[in-house]
Amino acid sequence: MEIELKDKVGIVTGGSEGIGAEIARMMARCGARVGIVSRDLNEMAGVAQKIASMGGECICVKADVTSDEQVESAINRVCDKWGRLDLLVANAGINGTWAPIDELTPEEWQKTIDMNLGGTYRTIHFAVPKMRAAGGGSIVIISSINGTRTFSNEGASAYGCSKGGQLALGQMLALELSRSNIRINVVCPGAFTTGIHDKTERRNLDDISIPAEYPEGKVPITHGEMGDPEEVANLVTFLLSDTAKHITGSPVWIDGGQSLLL
Repeated sequence: MEIELKDKVGIVTGGSEGIGAEIARMMARCGARVGIVSRDLNEMAGVAQKIASMGGECICVKADVTSDEQVESAINRVCDKWGRLDLLVANAGINGTWAPIDELTPEEWQKTIDMNLGGTYRTIHFAVPKMRAAGGGSIVIISSINGTRTFSNEGASAYGCSKGGQLALGQMLALELSRSNIRINVVCPGAFTTGIHDKTERRNLDDISIPAEYPEGKVPITHGEMGDPEEVANLVTFLLSDTAKHITGSPVWIDGGQSLLL
């Protein structure tokens, strides 16, 4: 079955690297015109070059999803370029700081919540009017197994709450936006080979860890190996497409069975 996104216009936040970059490339491969929104213009340019090399259309817009003005401006720029907005992937996010709750500062907590949950809200908030004007559309929120089905990562309280909040937001909006012919689904990845793991600040976690023994390999279906971001991109493009037109408000865990153990 071939996924078709021809004549659709989409936006991917956090599309400059990792899962977001792979989603942007896959959307373009399926025929969509893609606006990549990120804070890093150099990394976005590399993704855009790959999309152009395969005959796709892409523009890069620098924006921080914690800024109302920058998110609104980025969405307006994509719509000014192509005249509409049909698809949205709210992917931008951080792991933030993982630390015991009595050591995690209010500033560290707020930074993670504002980027992951607040950024998702802002992106959808400014995109929905454009999608209504286009007659409807499809939204995918990139959440995580953490905070939705896995709660054993010590110190990840801010991250887990932000990801659980994304799931709740997606399910609330699935009903609210159905009257506007807008579908919204939530993808919850497990461990994938991206750079986000290296950007996590971990502090004094040994004191709060709870030892447990699991079957060999934290990702059962791959015997412990992390997944490839392309697998998430395949799922996301399916959910964005009309092939999934009867799916909304659904969380989909893509983790090789990892969250069933943890």
